[in-house]
Amino acid sequence: MAQERILIVDDEPYVRTVMAAMLEKSNYTPVLAADGVEAVQHLVNDPPFDLILSDIMMNGLDGIGLLERVREVQPDTPIVMVTAIHDISVAITAMRNGAYDYLLKPFEREQLLTTVKRALEYRRLVQQNSIYRYNLEQLVTARTEMLRHAMSDLERSYDITLEALGDALDLRDAETEGHSKRVTAYTIALSRAMELPPEEIRTIARGAFLHDIGKMAIPDAILLKPGKLDANEQAMMREHCARGYQMLRKIPFLHDAAEIVYSHQEYYDGSGYPRGLVSDQIPLGARIFAVADTLDAITSDRPYRQARSFDAAREEIQRCSGTQFDPRVVAVYLEMPNRLWDDLRKEISNHGRFSPLSFAGTVETRDNLVHNPG
Repeated sequence: MAQERILIVDDEPYVRTVMAAMLEKSNYTPVLAADGVEAVQHLVNDPPFDLILSDIMMNGLDGIGLLERVREVQPDTPIVMVTAIHDISVAITAMRNGAYDYLLKPFEREQLLTTVKRALEYRRLVQQNSIYRYNLEQLVTARTEMLRHAMSDLERSYDITLEALGDALDLRDAETEGHSKRVTAYTIALSRAMELPPEEIRTIARGAFLHDIGKMAIPDAILLKPGKLDANEQAMMREHCARGYQMLRKIPFLHDAAEIVYSHQEYYDGSGYPRGLVSDQIPLGARIFAVADTLDAITSDRPYRQARSFDAAREEIQRCSGTQFDPRVVAVYLEMPNRLWDDLRKEISNHGRFSPLSFAGTVETRDNLVHNPG
């Protein structure tokens, strides 16, 4: 094991020599400095030192000044102030400012060695604690990363389950096949254009994808009826918002998405259902979804009419700004080119396994499909 190096700082040559001799006999390696300035040179040019023994009263840079420099250059090195009895108050002040201990002149060899041993043990404990803290931080970082990956995998598993539910709904209602995927992709693109945070976009995407989940509880006789619904049937159909909300609200990671499901048929002017919410009472995700939903409805084939163009959808959405739709969302939508929506629709049609919820989590989507559409 290398001998521990001790820097002795004292302007009296005799004191330096005696202290060095005492330390050498105990297998320490002393390095001598005549004042604080020379000590700093050693600290800068010949590090490291395990301990510093420094006189207080010295010409030039005194012990207190050296203490301040040591804290800058070698902050983990303990410093013991060596002082005469009449300097005791100064020594105590030095300890308050970071010195480890003080040693009164004149001192016996055993006093010196006991103080040195104690200071070096303190340094070893500080080093061990530093290593332990570093290792702990590394462990916490590694475990945090593992937890992040586990949470990401779990979240993806949840989304795969949700996509299966959405696919099941599309299969049940062939009239709107692919609607959930398209409207989710449109909603995500709009949300990104509005520069919403990624986590909020993921929540909105789940709400958009599951917006019609409540229709699972609607009887087939009503859901699949080819003709116009009567008043009672319409009332029951409108319950799908509340039913979907009740299905999802007790699932922790879908709690916020459930609010979008509950509110996706609300109108900005308060004429929607089921609660007649107005303006900002409607969750932002539901207001964004409303534009995306109408965009898909107008541009998709229905048994009672053929799909209309994206230009026609743009005109209708602009016309209903302030009544059915939030004007701020409409303004963002109108800045987005029609080819973006057309590209998204083609992407979903050409790839049967298109995953809209994974789409919500990709950084590239915002760059490729919002800032650089087409």
